[in-house]
Amino acid sequence: MDISRYVTALQHDLAAAAALGDEATAEAGRRLSDAVESALTLRVLDLLTEAAVALSGTLRSGHVEVRLAGREPELVFVDEVPDADDVPTPGDDLSARITLRLPETLKVSVEAAAGQEGVSTNAWIVRALSRALDRRSGSGRTGNRLQGFAQS
Repeated sequence: MDISRYVTALQHDLAAAAALGDEATAEAGRRLSDAVESALTLRVLDLLTEAAVALSGTLRSGHVEVRLAGREPELVFVDEVPDADDVPTPGDDLSARITLRLPETLKVSVEAAAGQEGVSTNAWIVRALSRALDRRSGSGRTGNRLQGFAQS
């Protein structure tokens, strides 16, 4: 998606409004329109992000992300297919709920880790807790073989 044309259009609108004044005002408007290019670009990206969040809230499954390739944003639908580890087995009761309060930085890190693994935040937290409890109880070790995951 080429947002530069929208930013350029806003710059031209600002310069045109300033041109209604005298020459000094017109020159100030041209300079200002050049100076605000980065800010305008960020505002358009903010708008796209809010649109993605709003769209995601209306979907039954999956979510919409804003992805950047250089300066070019793209709205992408991400279908959240349940991972094999997330599928309940007979007898599993997945109705237990807790409220977890996290520092904002930890929440952001958890969401990023879940995104890198391509799973929901909830699924990532359930897996991380299960792994931690398995290590604690020693069930992650069978004979001379160590099971688990590596993180760099």
